[in-house]
Amino acid sequence: MSNASPTAPSQPRAPRAAVVDLGSNSVRLVVFEGKARNPVTIFNEKAVVRLGRGLENTGLLNPDGVVQALALMRRFHAVALSLGADPFEVLATAAVRDASNGAAFVERLRGIMPGVPIRILSGEEEADYAATGVLCGLPEADGTVADIGGGSLELVRVQGGAKRRAQTLKLGVIRLGDRAGGDLERARTLVEQDLLGVDWLRGQGGRTLYLVGGAFRALARLQIARTFYPLNIVHHYEMAADEAREMTGWITGSSRRTLERMPGAPRKRLEDLPYAAIVLRRLLRRMGPDRVRFCVDGVREGWFMRHVAPEVMAQDPLEAASRDMAEQLGRNTALPPALVAWTDALFGQAGVLGGETPAQRRLRVSACWMSDSGALDHPEYRAEQTFLRVLRQPGVAFDHPTRAFLALTLAMRYETELDQPFLQPARRLLEIPAFRRAEVLGLSLRLAYSLCAGVPDLLAGTSLTLEGGRLVLRLAGERGTINGESVSRRLDRLAQAIGLPPEIATA
Repeated sequence: MSNASPTAPSQPRAPRAAVVDLGSNSVRLVVFEGKARNPVTIFNEKAVVRLGRGLENTGLLNPDGVVQALALMRRFHAVALSLGADPFEVLATAAVRDASNGAAFVERLRGIMPGVPIRILSGEEEADYAATGVLCGLPEADGTVADIGGGSLELVRVQGGAKRRAQTLKLGVIRLGDRAGGDLERARTLVEQDLLGVDWLRGQGGRTLYLVGGAFRALARLQIARTFYPLNIVHHYEMAADEAREMTGWITGSSRRTLERMPGAPRKRLEDLPYAAIVLRRLLRRMGPDRVRFCVDGVREGWFMRHVAPEVMAQDPLEAASRDMAEQLGRNTALPPALVAWTDALFGQAGVLGGETPAQRRLRVSACWMSDSGALDHPEYRAEQTFLRVLRQPGVAFDHPTRAFLALTLAMRYETELDQPFLQPARRLLEIPAFRRAEVLGLSLRLAYSLCAGVPDLLAGTSLTLEGGRLVLRLAGERGTINGESVSRRLDRLAQAIGLPPEIATA
């Protein structure tokens, strides 16, 4: 008889999809797992090969770039197949579509990647994918998406979750440099002339300019380092138009050596930065937006969302991400809705913090769903670990204030003190009212978990209400037995934060 233990049946693997973004400047493979509302990346690799260098003058793809790209695509093909990606597709953009030998290059690719669809995107298609990628994380986006590559600049007007108008211009950083012969003054003139032809760009005061593409992301990385910004995440990094304008002046006025010395300087993109800065500055002048926001999601994420069911795409990305975290890290997915209802009295129209806007309620709901995500962490480090996990998590749904609010809320739920150094990013990213709201919500969740130990049935029959200028915890029937020192202490702490005397009422 064999002593070998039986092998447990393996769990079915989530579906995987892979896409290669074959751009004028870089080539990138991204492998996604699952078909959830928020793309989950399990592999992401990029190489700068500059296929589009010299295209403006020769009409041909850069020969050195072709050699590098072919070798790289062999590797990407092997990786995608090994990971079981299906679908797997290659999207070629400006350099390949504009080069006279672009079609021949694609045929060589088909020889080393048999059976893999290779699509040469038109400028309109490229713009559409980029805008879909932005709307993936920002369905409420209102303004213009500007996606800069090596060969082209795609501009898309977005509003109400839809793409309105689009335009492709030959203003990618490599092509602009070639057109201008390396002369920045000439580049400024070319950008200004090309943007004048896009009449719908004007009059965007009150709206946002959404910046997509590697060269724009490189600008953001330098600005994050330069200003000692507390969160080294480019996605949803935002600044006022005046700050963005000042940044572009600093980029174009700085020597290469100065830029190289900046922490995290993208060395392979340094020669592109002045052209990206010129394009951004002229966009600001032409459009007059209030703010700019940098988005990591673009063509690749737009492609992914085309393979997601429409009902999944229609979900709120923040709510979907919060539910995903609850399912992965929480102990009971039936509890979050009960927590939302239980905290309504504090944050509703008659709440202690002056009521609640729809956006604030959305954050509260998200916090309730994520509130048990530190359950399996070491108790000595649970608050800090949960704070950092939420603050730094990947995902399209979280702008920086949202990250800070949720991270602070969960840190308070896990009994941190407000003087802890690790909370400093939240202090810098949140306005005082939002900071206080996160503190009170976290303390209320701490009290709820003391009452119910993560079990919805134990929370039933308890309520938190505001009565006669007091914060009253009501324990109905046998729920009075769950009263104890920890419950009293946490009620006192919450009441202190709110500024009302506490009371426990049993019946």
